[in-house]
Amino acid sequence: MNKPKVCVLLAAGINRDYDAVYAFEKAGAHVERVHVNTLASCEKTLKEYQILMFPGGFSFGDDIASGKILANKLKYKLLEQIIEFISDGKLIFGVCNGFQVMVKLGLLPGFDGDYRSQLTTLTFNDSGKFEDRWVYLKVNTNSDCIFTKGIDDFLYVPVCHGEGKFFIEEKEVLDRIISNNQVVIQYCDGEGNFAGYPFNPNGSVNNIAGVSDETGRVFGMMPHPEDFIRITHHPRWTRGDLPEKGSGLKFFLNAVEYARENILSD
Repeated sequence: MNKPKVCVLLAAGINRDYDAVYAFEKAGAHVERVHVNTLASCEKTLKEYQILMFPGGFSFGDDIASGKILANKLKYKLLEQIIEFISDGKLIFGVCNGFQVMVKLGLLPGFDGDYRSQLTTLTFNDSGKFEDRWVYLKVNTNSDCIFTKGIDDFLYVPVCHGEGKFFIEEKEVLDRIISNNQVVIQYCDGEGNFAGYPFNPNGSVNNIAGVSDETGRVFGMMPHPEDFIRITHHPRWTRGDLPEKGSGLKFFLNAVEYARENILSD
């Protein structure tokens, strides 16, 4: 069986690349860590891959704003490749700093196929501090997002960020994201109810933790599903009945299955 190829993008300050590699390999993909300069020089191209992963970390030290410098570098060096990648029906996934990069590059929300315009941002947590703990998430089962298919319950995964507040200045943009079911996951309490801090760790509008584009193939989120792949990743794994696999693995299994059935088979 052919394995989908995943490009895990590297840049200065990225530090969650091996976590992403592990998750995708567990899901059955062939994974390569590729530096942004390697793609910019055309030593490698995105045409070789079916999935592009923007991993977490602190790209370029979060200078100016989290993800902004890497987003600018991609805008002037690789944006045409990325847009072609999307047009070819392929998948893009961004986590934490990767989500910040995608938003500031303009890949999300991607209204009407516009992947160049920044309409939202991720900014400093309302708490004024770095939030590093596990949170509950509720999945929008009406979303077209490929990555969350079959996840019909709420999740428990870690967050690890200082600038995770999803913010939208224009109400029309928020209304459209909601009406399009592009809000894929939201912060909630342990009963699945939307609540404020500490359940919403950053003050995100409408408790938004992750959004997709209109196709459901381009998706970003602040929490880290790659940190809950094995059951031993769970902070209470010795204290109760838990499933054999971490709930974060499903995001990666969905991506690999989709790529195998819908991209490699073409």
